[in-house]
Amino acid sequence: MVMLQPHDGKSGEPSFFKFDQISHDCKQGGSRVKASGNKNYRYGGFMKGKMQDWPLLVSKLIDHAAVNHPNVEIITATVEGLEHCYRYIDLHLRSKKLGQALLKWGMVEGDRIGTLAWNTYRHMEAWYGISGVGGVTHTINPRLFTEQISYIANHAGDRILMLDLSFVPLIEGLQDQLTTIEAFIIMTDRSHMPETSLKNVICYEEFVEAEDGDLTWPDLDENAAAGLCYTSGTTGNPKGVLYSHRSNVLHTYAALMVDALAVGGRDVIMPVVPMFHANAWGIPYLATACGAKLILNGPNFDGATLHELITRHDVTMTAGVPTVWLMLLNHLEETGGDLAKVTKVGIGGSAAPRSMIQTFQDKYGVEVHHAWGMTETSPLGTVATMTHETESWSAEKRLDLQCKQGRTVFGVELKIVDDDNNEMPKDGKAFGHLMVRGPWVVESYYGDDGGTILDDDGWFNTGDVATIDAQGYMQITDRSKDVIKSGGEWISSIDLENIAVGHPDVAEAAVIGIAHPKWDERPLMIIVPRENAQIEKADIMTFLRGKVAKWWEPNDVVFVDELPHTATGKILKTELRISYEDYRFPED
Repeated sequence: MVMLQPHDGKSGEPSFFKFDQISHDCKQGGSRVKASGNKNYRYGGFMKGKMQDWPLLVSKLIDHAAVNHPNVEIITATVEGLEHCYRYIDLHLRSKKLGQALLKWGMVEGDRIGTLAWNTYRHMEAWYGISGVGGVTHTINPRLFTEQISYIANHAGDRILMLDLSFVPLIEGLQDQLTTIEAFIIMTDRSHMPETSLKNVICYEEFVEAEDGDLTWPDLDENAAAGLCYTSGTTGNPKGVLYSHRSNVLHTYAALMVDALAVGGRDVIMPVVPMFHANAWGIPYLATACGAKLILNGPNFDGATLHELITRHDVTMTAGVPTVWLMLLNHLEETGGDLAKVTKVGIGGSAAPRSMIQTFQDKYGVEVHHAWGMTETSPLGTVATMTHETESWSAEKRLDLQCKQGRTVFGVELKIVDDDNNEMPKDGKAFGHLMVRGPWVVESYYGDDGGTILDDDGWFNTGDVATIDAQGYMQITDRSKDVIKSGGEWISSIDLENIAVGHPDVAEAAVIGIAHPKWDERPLMIIVPRENAQIEKADIMTFLRGKVAKWWEPNDVVFVDELPHTATGKILKTELRISYEDYRFPED
């Protein structure tokens, strides 16, 4: 804070300077003051506000829920096949019991505790219990390759691995490679404990219920690490993103806003996005902050089970990746079902096809919140919600906006730059490398992998190529490594894919660049037809015509039974490029 006052010439006053000529600069305490004219001014220095220094801690979220929403339910479709129901007051108590048990075991502040688990009430207890007593909750994605799972557990230095029954066989085959793990906690009760070759095995329920919950959360530094999540490692080894208590709480405030996920205490939320996938988009935190009822799908991702949970528990909001919603929409189409009380669905992880957004809204009356983020952004960055200006636009123009990834939530800044790091115009047409910064954006990777990852002004290169329009709506047009460079211009593989899956006979589509003697690269479209569909190249080309620029149209279309996917459900284009590295277009 800077105070400028006329200088009265008295001696002995601290922190003042005389300015006798125009436009003199002075610096003090990191602030900068410019004086003009012949008046003399006093620089008042730093003044601290008189507000309480209340640390932003994850434990305060569950404390809040226990006090203000004690009887709100958390319902889980468990791994054991049963449905479990309890309340926030129970989550609070059992999280404290787990914290006690971990401390008694010998966990100390900063220890990493791995979890290999679905969305369940026990996983929620682990999130709050571990970080609440100063540990770091390391969520491991079980869909990673086995060598990646062992790599990240060792790289993180996990001391304990907490795992669901589903993953006992997987870890039995990996335990000799897990060099830092001292104990395995199987997240079930005694009656469901399996016969296992794992060493130093602990039954979760016995571990927790041995304690009384008489625990006061420690007064941690809000910048202490609370969670650890690794990237999917599509290029090189996965990298760890270390979230702080402060970043998680600030992200929670942002996610609750009306122009973000827009949920509150009257909502029933079912986060289909897994807790091991970028913090389940922060939903386990924001639910306790607002007191929303939670429905947890456990290991179930099929359309029939999700639909049953949605209708039986009156779900009002749900969130997940497009592949999940394709299964749900297919199930609804086959059965004639509806989405009951669902009013909004969050879609992220990869771009949502226009046809999917349109189906949700026009056929089922569900508002789509198309979002963008990444592990490195905790993950929320943008959401495609309407503004006062755009709300009055035609339905078709609003749908155009919803196909974009949206506007930043407060706390996140975006820009696009060219290859020379020059900022590009926000006109909705210019393509550029997407840069991001903010208080819940990564500063460096765990273990300093990758070295310096921010530029001099604190911007992180997301690896995405995007446009930003005059209203602030950002649209991902590709990953930097996936964009097709043809004749000096860029073609968006994502746009082509999303248009193609709008064809009624197309289940999935991928587009990659293939070397071309004249144009450098040209697009090859790879299609997975729907079951029993009869479709040919000409059908696809006809469907694309008029929807994209003529020079964007693929030079060829091939049909396959399936596409390779990453651990987070995205199409694995690195593998496709290897598979088609010797491919040549018919005209070549």
